This record gives sequence, C-alpha cells and structure tokens, in this order.
Amino acid sequence: MQVNMNSKLSGSIWVLIMLITTAFQSSAQSSHKLKDQSPVDTLLDKYNVQWNIPGPGSAQSMPLGNGDIGLNVWVEKNGDLVFYIGKTDAWGGEVDAGKDIWIKQGGVLMKLGAVRVSVTPNPLAGNSAFKQILKLRNGEIVVQEGTGTNEVDFKVWVDANNPVIRVEAKSVRQLTVSVKLDNWRAGLTDTILGDRKNSIAWYHHNSPTADPHLANLTFGAIITGKGLANKDDTTLQSDKKVTSQLISIYPLTAVAGNGSEWLSMLKSDINRLEKLSLNQTYSAHQQWWKRFWARSWVFISGDDMAANVTQGYILQRFVTACAGRGAYPIKFNGSIFVVDNPAKNVNADYRAWGGQYWFQNTRAMYWPRLMAGDFDLMLPLFRMYANILPANEVQVKQFYNHGGAYFAETSPFWGGLNFMGPDVKENYTNHYFTPILELSMMMLDYYEYTGDNTFAKKTLLPVATAGLRFFDEHFKRDTTGKLLLDPDNSIEMYWKVHDPAPDIAGLHAVLSRMLKLPGSLVNENTRHHWQQFYDELPPLPTADIRGKTVLLPYSGPQAAQSHNFENPELYAVYPFRLFGLGKPHLDVAINTFNARKQRDKGCWVQDPIQAAMLGDAATAKEYVSFNFTRKEPRLKFPAFWATGNDYNPDEDNGGNGENGLQQMLMQADGKKIMLLPAWPVGWDATFKLNAPYNTTVEGRVLKGKLVYLKVTPSSRLADVVDMAGK
Repeated sequence: MQVNMNSKLSGSIWVLIMLITTAFQSSAQSSHKLKDQSPVDTLLDKYNVQWNIPGPGSAQSMPLGNGDIGLNVWVEKNGDLVFYIGKTDAWGGEVDAGKDIWIKQGGVLMKLGAVRVSVTPNPLAGNSAFKQILKLRNGEIVVQEGTGTNEVDFKVWVDANNPVIRVEAKSVRQLTVSVKLDNWRAGLTDTILGDRKNSIAWYHHNSPTADPHLANLTFGAIITGKGLANKDDTTLQSDKKVTSQLISIYPLTAVAGNGSEWLSMLKSDINRLEKLSLNQTYSAHQQWWKRFWARSWVFISGDDMAANVTQGYILQRFVTACAGRGAYPIKFNGSIFVVDNPAKNVNADYRAWGGQYWFQNTRAMYWPRLMAGDFDLMLPLFRMYANILPANEVQVKQFYNHGGAYFAETSPFWGGLNFMGPDVKENYTNHYFTPILELSMMMLDYYEYTGDNTFAKKTLLPVATAGLRFFDEHFKRDTTGKLLLDPDNSIEMYWKVHDPAPDIAGLHAVLSRMLKLPGSLVNENTRHHWQQFYDELPPLPTADIRGKTVLLPYSGPQAAQSHNFENPELYAVYPFRLFGLGKPHLDVAINTFNARKQRDKGCWVQDPIQAAMLGDAATAKEYVSFNFTRKEPRLKFPAFWATGNDYNPDEDNGGNGENGLQQMLMQADGKKIMLLPAWPVGWDATFKLNAPYNTTVEGRVLKGKLVYLKVTPSSRLADVVDMAGK
C-alpha cells in the first residue's frame, strides 16, 4: 500500500467549523467575567513548593535560575543556606573520564562551585520553625528560620535580566553574617584569588592545549556585599552585627588567555551592574516572570492524579525556563541542576552520558515550547545547530564529494562528523541521518507560529536546505527512479537497513512544507528542484498483518536485529505528523500504534505524544500521568525526574510529559486548531496555549465539554474545531 501524503481536509469538517463558530462566539461573550483575571493570578501559587524540614544536602535542593545561571538551593540542619551554581556555558576541558567514553568527548558541563551563607547566632538552634518556599510567580526562593525575635529570613533570586545572583538576609535581632565559597576543585583545576579586599573571586581556566573549542574557556565568579570583609580567601564576614545584608554573586564565562584577563572582563560587568537600582532590577525581574506565566497555562482538576499532572507540568516548565536562555541548549541529562550522587561516588560535576548533545534526547524539551509560547527558550537550540552547519557542510564535501549536511545524533556543541560510507561498521549512531530533518520540522513550526521572516531566511532555510540537499545527493535511486536510502539507520533501533521509515517520513513532511513557503523565501528554481525530489521519494513501508495495514520501520524483510526500545515506524505520527486526526489513513496509524512492540514509559518514550495525536485519550492519560509522577526517589524536588535511560534530573521525562499533555488539549494542523482531541473523561481544565500564526487559545473544560473559549485574534475562531466527544 502506498499512503497518499497530499489528501486535503474534507469539506464536511469545514461545515462543522462554521456551525460551531456562532456558538463559540456566544459563549465567549457570555463569559466576559472570566477575561478580567488570568487563572495564573488565582491558581499558580497553589503549586509553590514548600518544605518544613531542612536539608541535609544537595539531594534536598530546589532549582532556581534566570535561563543561564542556575542554582540548587537547600538549607542544612545547622541553618546554613547553601547553593550550587551552574551555568549553561561552563564547559570544562579536562577531566578524568575513566571508562565513560561519552565524558571523554565534548567537554564537561561543570558547576562553578558552592556558596554557603551562615548567620550567628543560629536561628535553627533548638529545632526552631523552618520554611523553604519556591515562589513560582516571582522566580525566587524564600527561607524562614526561627520565629519571633529569633527569626531570620532569606530571599534568593537570580536576576532574570542580568547576570547576578542576589541573596537578601533580614532579621529582627542583630546578627553576624558570613559567606563562604566551597570549591572541591580548588588547587586542582580551579584558582582562588588571594589577597582580596571585601570579595571572594575564583575561576576555572581550560588549558590552551585543550580542544580548540574549549581552549582558554574561563568561568568563575566574584562574591561581594556591602559591609562584608575578608576573613580569608574563601570567606567574607560582616564587619559589624546587622539586621539586613545583601550578598551579590557575579558569574562570568569568557574566553581569556589567563585569569587576569578574565578578571578584568568581570570587573567591567560588575561596575555596570552595581550602578543599577536593586529595587528596580527586582521589579523588572518580577515583570519577566509575570510575562512568562502569562504566555500560557494548564491547570487540571478532577482527581488526585490531575493535581499531580498539573504540578508536574508547571514545575517542568519552570525548570526549563531556569536553564533555557543561555549560550547553549539544555542538557537532557540533568540540565544545570545535577547534584552529588554518593551512591555512585560522584560529585555534582558528573553526569552519565557526558557533555555531548544527543538530538533524540535534546528535542524532548523543545517541542513543548511552541504551544507554551516560550519561543525565546528555543533559540539556543536553533543557534547551536545553525553554528554547527558550516563546518559539517565542509566535512560532507570532503568525505563524499557532494553538497549538503546533516547533524550527527551525538555530538559536542561544536558539531563535527565522522566518515559514514557503506563499509563503515554499523552501530547505534553510525549511518543515522535523521536529526536534521526533525530539526527542520521544528524550525518550520517555529516560523509558522511566529511569522519571523528573519529567522526563516537566516536559520530555517540554510539548515533545511542543507539537509534536503544531503539526502538528495548522498543516496542513489532504485530501478524505478525512487530515492534509495541504503545503508541508513532506522534511528537507533535498526542498523544499516533499507529505506527506514523515519527518514522517509521526515523527507515527505519537510519537503511538502518547504514547497509551500512564500516566494519571498524560495525562488522558483529551488522550488522546481524540490518538487522533482519530492516526486522521487519512496512510499512509507507497510505490511498487511491479519487483515490490517500497518507501517513498518524499514522496507524489505523484517529481519534486522533490534538494538533499542523505540518504534521507528511511528515517527510518521510524531514528530513528522503525516498521520493524525482529520488526516487520511488514520486507521493505518492506529493499527500501527496498537501493534507497537516497545511500550516502555517515561524518559524519551514518545507514546504519550503519539497516543494523543491519534485520539487515544486513555493511553495518553496513562503515559502522561506516569511521566509527571516519576520523581527520582533520592531527590526531594517533585520535578527532579528519575534517571530512566538518562541521568537525573531527567529532562526528557518532563519534556515529553509536557508535549503529551498539550496534545491532549489541542492540536494544530496548518490553520486548523483542534480542541480536546484526546481529553480523558473525569478531568476538567483551564488552559491557554499558543497556536500557529501568532494565535492564542484560552479555554475551560467542564465534564468533558468546552464551556469557555477565547481565541486571539478573534478572526482565527473560524479555524477552531471542538473535538470533544468525537
């Protein structure tokens, strides 16, 4: 069976759209009171995380960050406020990797160190009252130690708009405040500057002989505070007793020939930041978080699991925002929030799977950003791969004497390829060319959502064009003139097979969308060539099993050994969306999903997303609920997800949970917006999600019915289809 990829939406659905439009408009008008106040204003605080027992260590930390600088914050039983500092570009160049090959390549994303804030006398002496609260609305952590005249309050925040960490301490009685740097690499690979006056300064400097992309990279910070004087090189202490104290920490990563050069750059930053008003920067910080939470929301009710899923969704989005605006994309294996792991005898610099980026894992945190409206958080991902592209194009030309490029499934942040001719030995990631197709799909979505023509010209077109050219010129044609993808991995599951389904689906999906780009972006010669290439694409491989047509992971006899826990044939559903609700041959996709061999849950498993895209509400609910309750047992924060196949806190787990939940509520196909396509019985919801063409959709679901709808701009209301009960 050859599946037709180009069938159009039937006219009957458009009739349905027009019939329900009037009803929606009436509902929106009668519900004007709901417009006056955002649900975030009334519901978000319920999901603040509060602890009443301190520490004892980093496993009991809360995350905080400004998109580039991240903290793990906890309080020890002696009352000390402690936090690790992470940064998205703190790449160390030297490490004893032992037997872990993935740590040997790509650098190590390190902590900058730890900071310990102490007050004397200890407000927790005698088991006094204690609270530590993550306040989501303001992007801050507040700590209360003791009560009455013994009470000491801390507020910790990482400025959303500036590279500075603030710790504010206040008390009723006068105290002595001390700040200490804990750096386990001091004297080994890190330097603590001596003879400082009223500050602590330290840095890590990569050797000039390290990999050229890591050589001379230098990162560290300076700690200061008015009225704080050096007790030694790693400790500041208040020169007199105080009732309030501001501590400021200024991190910096830069390429510098030596520590003095780095220090000069950081001093320039500090001079600028010290001229800013603390109150004004805090107000601007609050405004950033207010705008962030106003972009979108999902609140579910109905049972205990609904509350758990809501909490997981909100906290995963928060953790992503804390690490998602830096120089490099979020690391799937712990982000910048890894902590000590005594069971493995490793500290917070360690992460399984090392410093390389694995595209199949990295993508999980980024697909949900579209509906969440977190477009700024997607840019580090796009920027990294766009920067990788030119060098990869050069290597493709050297290796194969043709044009185009692809991205290796596994690579450091600077990219790079190995020769992958037909005779190269197969393995998980050799002959694996899919990532550039999926990234192109995501970039096409970003352009469709935002309408950003500059992005389309400078990022989307170069990447997608290079990927299409690679597949066009790298592979031969068969005797019928169709593209012959051989040898080619069917992702990590089947190695060096014939016409793998993920790449066929990706080429169909990307080419069909590229052909529809406006003339201002694509000239007619290019369009004509792409159309020729599209006409040469082979159909997706299928088989008839017990009278039902199903998709196959690759063409030909299904004799290849499996090596992983994936269902490559379902890439045609997600991420490439050739099949789905309202599209042709939905039965084929459903048959394939029901016949899938791999049914693991959590981590990078795509089943919650694919189930939702096929309208399977029960399975989607089951898998999403699993994702958002799969907390790592040894970690206290409820959205530090279990290791799964990665490392903790596993970002794949939360990202795929976000994506699955969004797809249960809303799906977009071109201009069509389908609401409640896979919404389970027994769950109510209040939501705001983003849709293509700069559109937002707000709704309320009660007892399985859409009872309130607001679409902005209102002209897009005609594109909405209510799928509830269908």
